[in-house]
Amino acid sequence: MSDNLTHELLAGDAFTRQSVIFDELYSSNTIVTYKRDRVRSHILQYLKPGSNILELNSGTGEDALFFASQGYYVHATDISTGMQQVLKEKIEKAGKTTMVSTELCSFTKLEQLTARGPYDAIFSNFGGLNCTGELDKVLASLPSLLKPGGTATLVIIPGFCLWEALLIFKGKFKTATRRFFSKNGRTAHIEGQYFKCWYYNPAYIIKNSRQYFNCLSIEGLCTIVPPSYIEGFAEKHPAKFNWLKKWENKMKGTWPWRTMGDYFIITLQKKH
Repeated sequence: MSDNLTHELLAGDAFTRQSVIFDELYSSNTIVTYKRDRVRSHILQYLKPGSNILELNSGTGEDALFFASQGYYVHATDISTGMQQVLKEKIEKAGKTTMVSTELCSFTKLEQLTARGPYDAIFSNFGGLNCTGELDKVLASLPSLLKPGGTATLVIIPGFCLWEALLIFKGKFKTATRRFFSKNGRTAHIEGQYFKCWYYNPAYIIKNSRQYFNCLSIEGLCTIVPPSYIEGFAEKHPAKFNWLKKWENKMKGTWPWRTMGDYFIITLQKKH
């Protein structure tokens, strides 16, 4: 078994352990809600009515159910059995079984995907793709699953975050520097499970996808707004939070802000 597959399976186990409390942990976080709204708004501008979406690392299905509520069809995939189970329960409860389908499948094994589309759009949120050191291979597997002109929107954790780096002045040296010198991956820790994650910049995505894709858009996410792990910021400082949101909205697509957030959102369009 390769090291990359080992770490991916470990990540799947970590998120399975977290699946039963995942929504409880993040549903009340104002900045997480802000991030979801930003990502969804970004994707909606490229979707046509009734589009079919393939979601990678779909988690508990918060985004799948949102897009289903907007009239889109979603095939939600994940490597975590726990996340898939929670998602299935939520689909049943919401009465969306005709709009959302599921499949246990790794994004590094998309050649094994049963429901192959082709899709109008592919979507991966909140750094799920950072759980592989072979993102180039994942990118190469996407074109066969997309219609000509179809889009792939990926939300990726970059190698530098301004807010995170500034934590060094609060004495949080380990957190402030965890993305530095991380070419071979850095160890992450969730629910008692350790696994590796890797950081990627927009230039890497563009370079490794240009044979099949054109880049439509890059936006920074939580560049001026603080990351969601700075707990309670939005609740304690609502006026400051709204002011930061306004400026992030203005600057999100400009250099250097589009590359120095907690995440960046990149949308690629398959060449005809």
